[in-house]
Amino acid sequence: MKKPLEGAALRAGAVAVALTAGLLTASPAGATAATGTQAAAPASQSAAAAARPANGRIIYDGLSGGRGVLKIKNGTSRDGVVTLVKGRTKAISIYVRAKSSASIKDVRDGSYRIYFTTGSRFSTSKRRFAVGASYQRFTDRLKFVTTATSYSIWTITLHPVKGGKAQATQINPKDYPA
Repeated sequence: MKKPLEGAALRAGAVAVALTAGLLTASPAGATAATGTQAAAPASQSAAAAARPANGRIIYDGLSGGRGVLKIKNGTSRDGVVTLVKGRTKAISIYVRAKSSASIKDVRDGSYRIYFTTGSRFSTSKRRFAVGASYQRFTDRLKFVTTATSYSIWTITLHPVKGGKAQATQINPKDYPA
Protein backbone atom coordinates (compact mmCIF):
# COMPACT_ATOMS: atom_id res chain seq x y z
CA MET A 1 0.00 0.00 0.00
CA LYS A 2 1.42 3.36 -0.95
CA LYS A 3 1.67 6.15 1.61
CA PRO A 4 3.14 9.17 -0.17
CA LEU A 5 5.49 11.85 0.97
CA GLU A 6 4.59 15.25 -0.41
CA GLY A 7 6.50 17.85 -2.30
CA ALA A 8 10.01 17.12 -3.50
CA ALA A 9 10.41 14.45 -0.87
CA LEU A 10 12.10 11.33 -2.20
CA ARG A 11 12.02 12.34 -5.87
CA ALA A 12 15.39 11.46 -7.35
CA GLY A 13 17.20 12.64 -4.25
CA ALA A 14 15.74 16.15 -4.33
CA VAL A 15 15.97 18.01 -1.06
CA ALA A 16 13.38 20.55 0.03
CA VAL A 17 15.08 23.47 1.73
CA ALA A 18 14.08 26.88 2.95
CA LEU A 19 16.19 29.89 3.77
CA THR A 20 16.37 30.52 7.48
CA ALA A 21 14.94 33.99 6.98
CA GLY A 22 11.93 32.56 5.17
CA LEU A 23 10.33 30.60 7.98
CA LEU A 24 6.68 31.13 8.76
CA THR A 25 4.92 30.12 11.91
CA ALA A 26 1.26 29.30 12.33
CA SER A 27 -0.99 29.43 15.33
CA PRO A 28 -1.60 26.10 17.05
CA ALA A 29 -4.23 23.88 15.47
CA GLY A 30 -7.60 24.38 17.06
CA ALA A 31 -6.74 27.78 18.56
CA THR A 32 -9.83 29.92 18.96
CA ALA A 33 -10.70 33.24 20.53
CA ALA A 34 -12.08 33.09 24.06
CA THR A 35 -15.71 34.13 24.39
CA GLY A 36 -16.01 34.15 28.15
CA THR A 37 -18.51 31.28 28.29
CA GLN A 38 -17.92 27.58 27.99
CA ALA A 39 -20.20 24.58 28.37
CA ALA A 40 -18.96 21.86 30.70
CA ALA A 41 -18.16 18.54 29.02
CA PRO A 42 -19.54 15.34 30.53
CA ALA A 43 -17.08 13.69 32.95
CA SER A 44 -16.52 10.68 30.67
CA GLN A 45 -15.54 12.94 27.75
CA SER A 46 -13.22 15.01 29.93
CA ALA A 47 -11.42 11.91 31.24
CA ALA A 48 -10.96 10.52 27.72
CA ALA A 49 -9.72 13.87 26.40
CA ALA A 50 -7.25 14.24 29.28
CA ALA A 51 -5.76 10.79 28.58
CA ARG A 52 -5.30 11.45 24.87
CA PRO A 53 -2.00 13.24 24.13
CA ALA A 54 -2.18 16.72 22.66
CA ASN A 55 -1.57 17.13 18.95
CA GLY A 56 2.13 17.73 18.33
CA ARG A 57 3.20 16.36 21.70
CA ILE A 58 6.71 14.95 21.64
CA ILE A 59 6.39 11.39 22.96
CA TYR A 60 10.12 10.66 22.92
CA ASP A 61 13.12 12.97 22.45
CA GLY A 62 16.44 11.19 22.37
CA LEU A 63 18.20 13.00 19.54
CA SER A 64 17.06 16.50 18.68
CA GLY A 65 18.72 19.90 18.60
CA GLY A 66 19.18 20.43 14.87
CA ARG A 67 17.66 22.90 12.42
CA GLY A 68 15.73 20.47 10.20
CA VAL A 69 11.93 20.46 10.09
CA LEU A 70 9.58 17.53 9.55
CA LYS A 71 5.95 18.45 8.86
CA ILE A 72 3.40 15.68 9.27
CA LYS A 73 -0.15 15.70 7.90
CA ASN A 74 -2.48 13.03 9.26
CA GLY A 75 -5.54 12.94 7.03
CA THR A 76 -6.69 9.62 8.46
CA SER A 77 -9.55 9.11 10.90
CA ARG A 78 -7.13 7.65 13.48
CA ASP A 79 -4.47 9.26 15.65
CA GLY A 80 -0.85 8.54 14.80
CA VAL A 81 2.68 8.55 16.16
CA VAL A 82 5.59 9.25 13.83
CA THR A 83 9.06 8.07 14.89
CA LEU A 84 12.39 9.03 13.33
CA VAL A 85 15.26 6.55 13.62
CA LYS A 86 18.86 7.50 12.80
CA GLY A 87 20.96 4.40 12.23
CA ARG A 88 19.88 2.13 15.07
CA THR A 89 19.05 5.02 17.40
CA LYS A 90 15.50 6.12 18.02
CA ALA A 91 15.68 9.88 17.64
CA ILE A 92 12.27 11.43 18.24
CA SER A 93 8.54 10.55 18.24
CA ILE A 94 5.59 12.90 17.86
CA TYR A 95 1.84 12.41 18.38
CA VAL A 96 -0.38 13.59 15.51
CA ARG A 97 -4.11 13.52 16.05
CA ALA A 98 -6.54 12.40 13.34
CA LYS A 99 -7.26 15.03 10.67
CA SER A 100 -4.45 17.23 12.07
CA SER A 101 -0.94 18.39 11.27
CA ALA A 102 2.13 18.74 13.48
CA SER A 103 5.82 19.55 13.09
CA ILE A 104 9.16 18.59 14.58
CA LYS A 105 11.30 21.71 14.32
CA ASP A 106 14.66 20.55 15.64
CA VAL A 107 15.77 17.53 13.61
CA ARG A 108 19.55 17.00 13.55
CA ASP A 109 21.34 16.45 10.25
CA GLY A 110 21.47 12.89 9.04
CA SER A 111 19.55 10.16 7.27
CA TYR A 112 16.41 8.93 9.02
CA ARG A 113 14.09 6.00 8.59
CA ILE A 114 10.48 7.06 9.26
CA TYR A 115 8.10 4.74 11.13
CA PHE A 116 4.49 5.45 11.99
CA THR A 117 1.67 3.80 13.83
CA THR A 118 -2.02 4.68 13.84
CA GLY A 119 -4.86 3.58 16.08
CA SER A 120 -6.85 4.69 19.10
CA ARG A 121 -6.52 4.67 22.89
CA PHE A 122 -2.81 5.52 23.02
CA SER A 123 -0.94 4.43 26.14
CA THR A 124 1.76 6.96 26.98
CA SER A 125 3.48 4.50 29.34
CA LYS A 126 3.65 1.73 26.71
CA ARG A 127 3.97 4.17 23.77
CA ARG A 128 1.46 2.09 21.81
CA PHE A 129 -2.15 2.22 20.67
CA ALA A 130 -4.38 -0.21 22.54
CA VAL A 131 -7.07 -0.48 19.84
CA GLY A 132 -6.77 -1.02 16.08
CA ALA A 133 -3.03 -0.40 15.85
CA SER A 134 -1.33 -0.45 12.46
CA TYR A 135 2.48 -0.27 12.14
CA GLN A 136 4.27 0.94 9.01
CA ARG A 137 7.62 2.19 7.76
CA PHE A 138 8.36 4.41 4.78
CA THR A 139 10.55 2.56 2.28
CA ASP A 140 12.87 5.49 1.57
CA ARG A 141 14.84 7.49 4.11
CA LEU A 142 14.74 11.24 4.63
CA LYS A 143 18.02 13.11 4.64
CA PHE A 144 18.30 16.32 6.66
CA VAL A 145 21.11 18.71 5.69
CA THR A 146 21.99 22.10 7.17
CA THR A 147 24.25 24.67 5.50
CA ALA A 148 25.11 28.25 6.42
CA THR A 149 22.04 29.52 4.54
CA SER A 150 19.52 26.67 4.45
CA TYR A 151 18.17 23.57 6.13
CA SER A 152 15.93 20.67 5.15
CA ILE A 153 12.17 20.83 5.45
CA TRP A 154 10.28 17.63 4.64
CA THR A 155 6.52 17.07 4.58
CA ILE A 156 5.03 13.61 4.93
CA THR A 157 1.45 12.43 4.94
CA LEU A 158 0.05 9.44 6.75
CA HIS A 159 -2.70 9.12 4.15
CA PRO A 160 -2.53 8.43 0.40
CA VAL A 161 -2.04 11.48 -1.80
CA LYS A 162 -2.92 11.54 -5.50
CA GLY A 163 0.31 11.47 -7.49
CA GLY A 164 2.44 10.59 -4.45
CA LYS A 165 5.42 8.34 -5.07
CA ALA A 166 6.56 7.28 -1.61
CA GLN A 167 5.76 3.82 -0.35
CA ALA A 168 5.20 2.45 3.12
CA THR A 169 5.17 -1.17 4.16
CA GLN A 170 3.43 -2.88 7.03
CA ILE A 171 5.81 -4.03 9.74
CA ASN A 172 5.56 -6.39 12.67
CA PRO A 173 4.50 -4.49 15.83
CA LYS A 174 7.58 -5.78 17.68
CA ASP A 175 9.78 -4.13 15.01
CA TYR A 176 8.29 -0.70 15.72
CA PRO A 177 10.75 1.45 17.71
CA ALA A 178 8.67 2.00 20.86
